[in-house]
Formats: sequence, C-alpha cells, structure tokens
Amino acid sequence: MALSIGVDVGGTKIAAGVVDEDGAVLATVRRSSPATSREAIFETIAAVAGELAAQYDAPTIGVGAAGFTSSDRNTMVHGTNLDWTGARIADEIGRRTGKRVVVENDANAAGWAEARFGAGAGKANVLVVTLGTGVGGAVIIDGRLVRGAAGFAAEIGHINVVPDGRPCGCGLRGCLERYGSGTALGVNGWELAKFRPDYAARIIELSGGDQNTISGKAVTAAAREGDPAALECYARLADALGAGLADLCAVLDPEIIVLAGGLTEAGIILLTPVRESLEAHLTAHVHRPAIPVVISSSGQEAGIIGAADLARQD
Repeated sequence: MALSIGVDVGGTKIAAGVVDEDGAVLATVRRSSPATSREAIFETIAAVAGELAAQYDAPTIGVGAAGFTSSDRNTMVHGTNLDWTGARIADEIGRRTGKRVVVENDANAAGWAEARFGAGAGKANVLVVTLGTGVGGAVIIDGRLVRGAAGFAAEIGHINVVPDGRPCGCGLRGCLERYGSGTALGVNGWELAKFRPDYAARIIELSGGDQNTISGKAVTAAAREGDPAALECYARLADALGAGLADLCAVLDPEIIVLAGGLTEAGIILLTPVRESLEAHLTAHVHRPAIPVVISSSGQEAGIIGAADLARQD
C-alpha cells in the first residue's frame, strides 16, 4: 500500500496526516502555526511530517496552503496568510525530510479529495466550491485537476457577478466572494439591520443587540428559526452564488457541483435556494442533463487527504 503524508497549512494551525490509497487517514499530528517566521513554518512542517514518517513508510509529502502556487508545484508565488511569498517550499521541506514534496493551493487540495473520495467520487468532471470567509474551489475535468498555465486556475471567488459592485480584497469590485461567502452573509444581515432594523430584529438580537456587528453565524441561527429577514439574507447570497455557478457551468459543463466549507453547515437553508438559483440562471437548462448540487462529505481532513493524494500521483 502506497502511503503519503498530507500537510494542511493554515494561518493558525498546521495539520498533517498519513493517507492511504483509499483516502483513509491513518494518523494525524497538529501544531500551532508560527505565521510570523518563514523558517519556523518550514521547520514545523518538517517536524510534523517527520513525526509521521517515523511511524509509517510514506515516500511523498503534499503541502496544501492558501495562495498561488507555481506550475511546477514547488514555489509559493503569492502567499495570502503566511510570510512565504516567493518561497521554494518543496525544496525547503524536501531538504529537511529527504522526501519528494509537492505544493498545492489548499482549495485545490481539498477539492481534489472531495472529487476522488468524497461526494464527487466516481465522477470525471467535478466542480468543487468552498464557501467560508471567502469563496474558493477546484475544477476537475476528465479526472484531472485543472491548474492552468501558471498554476493559478480555479480562483472561483474572483469571477465578476456584479459589475462595479462591492470592493474585494483582490483589488477589483463585484467578485463572487463578496456576495456568496460567509462574510457576504454577514454583510447582507448588516444591511438589513441598518436600514430595516425592525424587520431584522431577531438577527440584531442574536448579534448581542449591536446592529453594527452582525455576523454570518447570527444570520444562520436566525434562519434556522425561520426568521424571514435571515432567510432573505440567504436568498440574496444564493442568487449571486447560483448565477456564478451557472457561468462556470456554461464553460466547464460539470457532472456535479460539490459545496464545501463552513457555510455549508446551514444545510438545506443554503442548498435549496442555491439549486433554484442555478436552475434559473443556467443556459438551456431544460435541454441538458441536470447538474446536482450537493454538500461535501470529506470533512475537516479534506486538505490533508487531497494534498497527500496529489503528491502520491505527481
């Protein structure tokens, strides 16, 4: 059995696991992320991988991290939450561990796990969309992860859905993640609380009574109670998300769309209006096979599983 080590690097934690060919995680290790020191990040990744390698014969290491990774899967061209823009991560970790190392964008890694072993298993053409603070994802076409010419493909959160809309951290305006993310859900709630406070009273109450600090969690809690204002917030989010997914379907023609990330904990509250919006915006939907929209099944270890499997297959 060919084992591989996957490492999921975040701004606050570094998690690693040994993964077998069926996507099963055999053992895990977690450490706090020393986000302010590049050398400390390298040493911590090498340490967690080394701890696992001492127990299991795993010749490859996959590292998943937020940012633009180079087409040769070695360099972090632009890191978004750690100090390692320009770092040759695969070389650094390989030198410290003696293993063959592959670096991949974290959303690509998690999406690959979902396509291979999760809700997209058995499908050759899968669109995975992660919904959290922002919007990310992965594209799998004919069983292969689409990375693009420079390795920057599948930045799903930055397709434009509202021309000259809300400003985005990428420097543009109107990006999907400004309308279809957990952050956007909180903004929807804040707008209702500011301009229609009586209507949004339950959202305000669940936010501690302060209409200036509305969170997506408060909106979700109210929506679970059936609060009309909260459900409207979800409807607005789903309309934007469905429109963005329809545009992607026009280009990619996936067999299935898998939604992942913290926002999917809302379950059917999110899923039903997204499905309806996708159908309303999808080109020629009555003449094409239905595109199911489902919630992911790989859980919190998807990044570890995907990074390990991509390294094994590289």
